Amino acid sequence: MARVAQISCGTEYSGIQWMLNDIAERVGIELVYPEMELSQVELACKEIGFEAESPSLNIMMASAVSMLDDPAIKGALLLTCFKCSEGTIVKDTIRRFLHERTDMPVILYSNVEKPKEIELYSRLEALKTLITRKTLLMREKQEGVTMGVDSGSSTTKVVVMRDNEIIGKGWLPTTDPVKSADDAIEAALKEAGIERVESVGVTGHGRELVGEHLGADLNLEEVSVVSKGAALLSKRHKGDATVIDMGGMNNKLILMRDGIANTFNLGGICAGSSGRFLEIAARRVDADITELGRLAMDSKERYELQSYCMVFGIQALVVALASGVKREDVAAAACRSVAEQVYENQIQEMEMRPPIIFVGGVSLIEGVKREFENILGVEIIVPPYSQYAGAVGMATLVSGV
Repeated sequence: MARVAQISCGTEYSGIQWMLNDIAERVGIELVYPEMELSQVELACKEIGFEAESPSLNIMMASAVSMLDDPAIKGALLLTCFKCSEGTIVKDTIRRFLHERTDMPVILYSNVEKPKEIELYSRLEALKTLITRKTLLMREKQEGVTMGVDSGSSTTKVVVMRDNEIIGKGWLPTTDPVKSADDAIEAALKEAGIERVESVGVTGHGRELVGEHLGADLNLEEVSVVSKGAALLSKRHKGDATVIDMGGMNNKLILMRDGIANTFNLGGICAGSSGRFLEIAARRVDADITELGRLAMDSKERYELQSYCMVFGIQALVVALASGVKREDVAAAACRSVAEQVYENQIQEMEMRPPIIFVGGVSLIEGVKREFENILGVEIIVPPYSQYAGAVGMATLVSGV
């Protein structure tokens, strides 16, 4: 069992502690709760360099200082309520403090009234991987002939690699996960000009089903795999970097050091920040999704959507087109809306460590890249084969098994 410190503003956290304990046990994590004397709270705030208005948040910071006295703790889970602005500041302050003094992975979670079990499971599962598979995650090169399969919510991606080079690719919509994987594998092997590989690794939403079907040699969650693929594709294996991964249904913001994730948060609160929203927006402006970004780049007049909600956002696009707003301006508004929502719901919770690497299917939409650059004021790197980051990371990691 990997020992992980739960650092929150309450010992039994907002009525979800039973769920946290259950999921932690299932993924192989032992949650521990660092203890401290109340007299240590003021000293801890001084050590961290911040004092909150809320006494509970100050105790939270003292817990973080206290956990450093237990060398058996290998990771941390930081919890506050969703949209608690002071809690967001405290979480990031604690994360910075821990990363200055340790190399342990830290994950952030903002609790909502009815949390989804899958959201908590995916976070704790990724944390377990980062703690227990660190030696494997240190790989910087793919060796031999291996295959990586990313069974995503919207698309299935497959790469065949030989000695750190991509020699075959397959990319198809995910309908039936098993059939989509088989068809994408067939396309990748045909392009590679080979019939079999030495080993196969699987990641993504459908990884359990597809992994069992393929008899995969390695099955891993997406956070550690995508960060590894992004590091390889962008050749950023040393130092700090930030990965923005946007797919059809959810987003990941990952801070990594030396090619390994050490902090992340996951999106998915609203579909208005997803690739799915952009697919529907593309149809509304009579463009293929592959053309939406280029159309947005032609925009000359700024138009703003009045809602981040997917339903009301599409309604706003329809009204805009009916009132004579140009297609390219509507396309740019959709790209801007997605980028702004990711910024407000995810990026603001964490620092951004340059370089910033943009991967996933949405990274191919130029208009979204431009909006991120305008918001952040820095150049965004979209490496070659960015949509295959998960599959590349999987092919790389499975070569070390």
